Amino acid sequence: MKAPIVNLDALDSQPFPEEIAPTGEAAERYAPRISQIAPRLGARKLRYSLIVLAPGKRAFPFHHRVNEEMFFVVESEREVRIGGASHAIRAGDVIACPPGGADIAHQIVDTSAQDLLRYLAVSTQQLPEVVEYPDTGRHAVLVADEPAQTVSTKGFRAAFRVGNSLDYWEGE
Repeated sequence: MKAPIVNLDALDSQPFPEEIAPTGEAAERYAPRISQIAPRLGARKLRYSLIVLAPGKRAFPFHHRVNEEMFFVVESEREVRIGGASHAIRAGDVIACPPGGADIAHQIVDTSAQDLLRYLAVSTQQLPEVVEYPDTGRHAVLVADEPAQTVSTKGFRAAFRVGNSLDYWEGE
């Protein structure tokens, strides 16, 4: 059996698959390059990824709800939004994002004009994943075929606004 060890320098970060990549105006703001580490090491209950952000970009919308996340800043100095506040972050910082609502929603932003931001993201893999996006009033539900692959296109994914959801009995 291969040792369950990988050095961050050995990873090759990739953009989202075309099927789930940001489009339109969102593509201008969101452009993470992601190295999925967990499947490479055989992890099953935690997802770990190396995220690389270009100057001025974000990895994901301001979000949170079910899964607990932890971020470790590997390289650079930037900003994290948590709830209603923004905080400076730098290499060596550990950021905790326990489960919860809009008051602890989070988003890491590369506020630089020239340098890449690199951070390690670790999260629990509770499925189904339920996400709240306070900036837009959207919610999402994801049921992945493989827990460590929640960025994949396999499984069931739905995004909606609560006010636009169907009545339970509609169409029955």
